[in-house]
Amino acid sequence: MDLSSLARPQALRGGSTGALGAHAARRRSVQLLRPRRPTFRCSVEAAKQQVQGTLAAEAEAARKECFGVFCTTYDLEADEKTKSWKKLVNVSVSGAAGMISNHLLFKLASGEVFGQDQPIALKLLGSERSLQALEGVAMELEDSLYPLLREVSIGIDPYVIFEDADWALLIGAKPRGPGVERAALLDINGQIFAEQGKALNAVASRNVKVIVVGNPCNTNALICLKNAPNLPAKNFHALTRLDENRAKCQLALKAGVFYDKISNMTIWGNHSTTQVPDFLNAKINGRPVKEVIKDTKWLEEDFTITVQKRGGVLIQKWGRSSAASTAVSIVDAMRSLVTPTPEGDWFSTGVYTTGNPYGIAEDIVFSMPCRSKGDGDYELVKDVAMDDFLWGRIKKVALSCRNNGW
Repeated sequence: MDLSSLARPQALRGGSTGALGAHAARRRSVQLLRPRRPTFRCSVEAAKQQVQGTLAAEAEAARKECFGVFCTTYDLEADEKTKSWKKLVNVSVSGAAGMISNHLLFKLASGEVFGQDQPIALKLLGSERSLQALEGVAMELEDSLYPLLREVSIGIDPYVIFEDADWALLIGAKPRGPGVERAALLDINGQIFAEQGKALNAVASRNVKVIVVGNPCNTNALICLKNAPNLPAKNFHALTRLDENRAKCQLALKAGVFYDKISNMTIWGNHSTTQVPDFLNAKINGRPVKEVIKDTKWLEEDFTITVQKRGGVLIQKWGRSSAASTAVSIVDAMRSLVTPTPEGDWFSTGVYTTGNPYGIAEDIVFSMPCRSKGDGDYELVKDVAMDDFLWGRIKKVALSCRNNGW
């Protein structure tokens, strides 16, 4: 597959933005704005007149299009900004009108990820069909009065919404329904993530951290990074934290302990039914899992299959993909990168394999064990055990990723 040749879909062209803050920003404008205008190139006086005329026209257009809170502009005192707060973090979210985002955005705004001294701006990307729902999301965020939330922008143009993004959470994708495998979504969603990669490459922060959630997330992350050649490939992640959380839950239930006693849980591979939950390196109360759970057949079969198929079973029972638990896992994944990893522990995330120490195929996105110093970066864990059973499964899923593109 030529990952860089996917076309820009019509559905993502054009855009509109708005901004709002929860009684914290010095100047808060919550109007629906037009897409970016071309740069003016003329004499200084002519440029001044042209800019003034354009701004007046845009203001008039905004007055005609806005409604309710979107028509209000507040000028607050400069000293209302808490001087101990850090520099604003810009978080862009695609699929922002969907169920996952409905749980996630309020966690971000409350300070669950970055802490209570970190103001953020949320930039929400949707489609023409979801624009009205995005306005409702923005209104709910405003009504929640989060003091850390300085701004909310909404729009349908990734080149506008991803501008200066420090974090990009790519959730928007065609969802998986009952009986639908992630591979079937590849062609549809590949177009979306090619376009978003190009937009990130053009306008995002040069050190933007990208977490791809839309499935098949490993391939979509690869498509995205291949279309963003000016950004570090290392900064792109495919979300496998939900699988790690599911695996921890199953081990805790089997061992009769609370989930926080489970550590060093690795998901190898991709977020699909071929993933490899690693019980060889996982620990319960600091002891190897196999010393605590001596039922090898359960570990090799029931445990593995339960984790692999957990998402599909949930869809059968509920009729839709997991939303709340996915949002929680996104928060966990982000916190793992902005909080130092506890000594001796690690976490799972799908990252670019080039240069990995395990012998996994190069040039794919593959979930592996990682540690972080809390600076948003990570390093691959080198001190992991391998036996024939684990390595055989890892090689199989790596071959599947390489041959099938998912």
